[in-house]
Amino acid sequence: MPVRRARSIVCYWHDNAFVAENYRTRTTVSLEPLGAELLNELGEWIEEEKAAARFPDFDPESVLQSLAELEAAGLVVREGDPGADGDEAAGTAWPEWNVSARYLHAMTKDAPYTEDTPELRARMASETERPALFKSYPDADTILLPRAPRRLDTPFEDVLYGRRTHRAFADRDVPLADFSALLAAVFGPAAFIDADAYGGLMQRTSASAGARQETEAYVLVRRVTDVAPGVYHYNVLTHALEFLTECPPWQDVARLSVNQRGIEDAAFAVVLTSLTERLRSKYRTARTYRIMLMDAGHFAQTFAMVATALGLGPFQTAAFTDSAVEGLLGLDGVEETALYLLGAGVPAEGPEGTEGLKRPAGLEAFRRSRPGPAPAARPTLSPG
Repeated sequence: MPVRRARSIVCYWHDNAFVAENYRTRTTVSLEPLGAELLNELGEWIEEEKAAARFPDFDPESVLQSLAELEAAGLVVREGDPGADGDEAAGTAWPEWNVSARYLHAMTKDAPYTEDTPELRARMASETERPALFKSYPDADTILLPRAPRRLDTPFEDVLYGRRTHRAFADRDVPLADFSALLAAVFGPAAFIDADAYGGLMQRTSASAGARQETEAYVLVRRVTDVAPGVYHYNVLTHALEFLTECPPWQDVARLSVNQRGIEDAAFAVVLTSLTERLRSKYRTARTYRIMLMDAGHFAQTFAMVATALGLGPFQTAAFTDSAVEGLLGLDGVEETALYLLGAGVPAEGPEGTEGLKRPAGLEAFRRSRPGPAPAARPTLSPG
């Protein structure tokens, strides 16, 4: 039967070896030059003997033996085998997202889960292995934010159904009390727990895997009462803004998010980042990358809900230029990386405000959509 190389292969160098990895079958093989050349010739279905004939300088039997080893390693599939269809799907799915999405998806599935181990406890007992609970910029100029309570007593139902993504804002400053309350409620500590070998850990109003609290907040201020425009880090421990640098012209900030109107007119923006060490210190599988993204989503939703309860209009987007944002914040993009861009302001009034964001769907809108799945084909009966 004809053979071809698996579609779901990624190749890279690791420890001075050239590695081929089938992310569908989770097999990894170090390849010699002949193996790599042989895989290169197997892009489409081909009979084994014809494949061997493409290497006239080698003994055909040795080529066939290499081919058998590649097949045993899951790098070659055989036409008609049960795994061939699955390989085609895994290697060509989601063409718009390309191989990076397929690889991440497959390699973070079915990860082993271990809540705790003696080795992990011993490692976390070491002061050098335990990440700091809080990040700060001790040499930065600091604005201590007010701690006067701001009740979030808007009925939950009103907040839940009133939350909308705002893209139009009034040309007004956000009151300092509202701004301070928003940061405290979303990013400040809600409680501290005794986590045994992990020490005291912080809890916040958003879910965080293992209470690792890897999410940090950086604030780009444009229009907040009594806060000078600038780029700040929010210090969770002291409830303060640490000044990092002057804020670029706001049109340049908007360009960081592809000139989306939600940031263009916002009173301030918040960049959510992740300190990866806090997660890696406990969770040691690639699936943790998924967790990191989920945690950022938890905080973004809490931000939107609290902003709504305070009468502000929230905005959130994943459409931003990562490297430029990280450069502005002075981050390396690896040990700490930007994940999400949020914004808020006083909602615009009139047709540009809340009621004018989107008009309700009517008959014509539903005619242009497909509310349900496509009709299934009727089964046909085979003769006899």
